[in-house]
Amino acid sequence: MPVLVAAGAFLMTLLGGLVAGKVGDKRHLVLGLAAGLMLGVVGFDLLPEALEAAPGKLFGVAQGLLMFVLGFLVLHVVERSVAIHRAHESEYAEHQHAGHPVGHSHGRSEKLGLAAASALCLHSVMDGFAIGAAFQVGDSFGTVVAIAVIAHDFADGFNTYTITKLYGNGNRRALILLGCDALAPVLGAGITLLFVIPEHVVGLYLGFFSGFLMYLATSDILPEAHSPHPSRSTLLCTIAGTGFMWLVIGLAS
Repeated sequence: MPVLVAAGAFLMTLLGGLVAGKVGDKRHLVLGLAAGLMLGVVGFDLLPEALEAAPGKLFGVAQGLLMFVLGFLVLHVVERSVAIHRAHESEYAEHQHAGHPVGHSHGRSEKLGLAAASALCLHSVMDGFAIGAAFQVGDSFGTVVAIAVIAHDFADGFNTYTITKLYGNGNRRALILLGCDALAPVLGAGITLLFVIPEHVVGLYLGFFSGFLMYLATSDILPEAHSPHPSRSTLLCTIAGTGFMWLVIGLAS
């Protein structure tokens, strides 16, 4: 049963990625929406789950929150180390004087985009695991968790495709990562048929991944979304994405 339910997550993930690939010149709206979805997933889903699974404190701070900050800082250090943001100011000046729209995509690291998409795939494995573990508790609880996972896997597919392309990767790579992300929940559900991952470890991972996503949304995706276009429509998309995740998670809880 869990594997069959995870097949629904497979389809929703593919749908989200395909929608992201068809938007054409509305890229700034896609990025704004993706950032809002990511913020919603982090604030309303991942962090609460991390705090529930890893509530223990270290020097007065919940371990899930410590992992959240660690995930944010790790990606920040990686970006600074590979100098992804170098020459942004000079690029801005050059584009402004040349009368061209500002964009930072040329300086992005393809490998970082692949790493970010791979992290989303790993998260989707945990989504499938969550479905399987919930059905071990009971069918009604499993159904509630499955609805939440399937609903937000649309956002996962959307974000996987968008992030892969944002960092300079081609359409083929984006589709491959999308396929991996779609298969990941089925794999995760299958894992629960073999053994159970300790809840505490899951909580620590979710906290770390939350920080990872938060950094991508606030430091990379939102600035990229607002740089070449007026901010109002992009801002509305970001708010809509966050509100959508609130609605989805609220209805599923």
